[in-house]
Amino acid sequence: MAAKAFQKIYTKVENITKATCMLRATGVGNEELATIDGRLAQVVRIMNDEVTLQVFGGTEGIPTDAEVIFLGKAPSLQVGDQLVGRFFNAYGEPIDGGPAVSGQEVEIGGPSVNPVRREQPSELIATGIAGIDLNNTLVTGQKIPFFADPDQPFNEVMAMVALRAKSDKIILGGMGMTNDDYLFFKNTFSNAGALDRIVSFINTTEDPSVERLLIPDMALTAAEYFSVVKGEKVLVLLTDMTNYADALAIVSNRMDQIPSKDSMPGSLYSDLAKIYEKAVQFPDGGSITIIAVTTLSGGDITHAVPDNTGYITEGQLYLRRDSNVGKVIIDPFRSLSRLKQLVIGKKTREDHPQVMNAAVRLFSDAAGAQTKMENGFDLTDYDERTLSFAADYSRELLAIDVNIDTEQMLDTAWGLFGKYFRPAEVNIKQQLVDKYWPKGAEH
Repeated sequence: MAAKAFQKIYTKVENITKATCMLRATGVGNEELATIDGRLAQVVRIMNDEVTLQVFGGTEGIPTDAEVIFLGKAPSLQVGDQLVGRFFNAYGEPIDGGPAVSGQEVEIGGPSVNPVRREQPSELIATGIAGIDLNNTLVTGQKIPFFADPDQPFNEVMAMVALRAKSDKIILGGMGMTNDDYLFFKNTFSNAGALDRIVSFINTTEDPSVERLLIPDMALTAAEYFSVVKGEKVLVLLTDMTNYADALAIVSNRMDQIPSKDSMPGSLYSDLAKIYEKAVQFPDGGSITIIAVTTLSGGDITHAVPDNTGYITEGQLYLRRDSNVGKVIIDPFRSLSRLKQLVIGKKTREDHPQVMNAAVRLFSDAAGAQTKMENGFDLTDYDERTLSFAADYSRELLAIDVNIDTEQMLDTAWGLFGKYFRPAEVNIKQQLVDKYWPKGAEH
């Protein structure tokens, strides 16, 4: 990037680590971009005249007399309708072979919306995945993570959500993706003919890991354009936030900051909150909803990344494999949407809350029966029926490959109730039983 006339050039780098460089400079702003030896960098710390830069491409080969030029602005994105259907890197540059995007240049990483300017979330986000829509219904303006082990098909689930969700725009932010994952998303969206409502920002494992720090802000800047300027309902999908946190740790450690729990930076909570708090419902109907994958190391929910995430977000969605049916399901016990009560039974059918509660209770009874069986105790007739119910419930409603609308989900649940239980065992209000209990089943 060429220097402008009269632009000051620094040529003395005092300290170089694997991810950062330190020099003395004045008149520099926090988060300002710079080039060092031709590589893009960003100011991450200023102490008096000591300026620390994180170098996105890595510092290998940078000499101590490298030219450093400060650009006078923070990272930015050209926003506009031309973003739709395109794939970009962490700098907002096209990686799909298409032309550069023209539009309004907007700095990324701006502040979240003032709480007094927000509406209480009240609109349903339907994903078509029964394990979410039936038991953990999502609401526009909500922020919620997927907790999953690294070997679970979380990217496939995110792609399903992108294709099925009833949203005007989908913004995908991929961090530390393999090339196979990138091509999977690209081919899936293209083959489904859904590119006309999807914008993707991708960082792969072949790209410098520090670049992952730009992806969420790029995705959310695009989301803010479509939600604020266009008044659209936008769903932001971020995968994988553990890779994002690892990149934070790399920069933090190279700056000799004292690490906090699990080698994460002490600022982890604030760094994550800065992203998740961009979820918002605007009074005029535009909204940003955030679903983000957080992979767990060995299923450890107490690790700093999921632990901090849980304090910020409004629930969580758990993926697990149900060995009884051989399918990956949305775990009804460990998943929770704290905002679902704002829409279930209001924006969905009247029986939704009662059906949801009854189904999860019966599934819990089946878990108890499974424990009895594993410990050699005799099973009652009710135990046997709950086990049969649980297998069908997992297969027909909790499995991630189930794609039906909410009314079909409710009707399916009623069908399972009638197949295995008497109305008194299901414990649902009589007026709802009279209205929805399947014809021909015991009443």
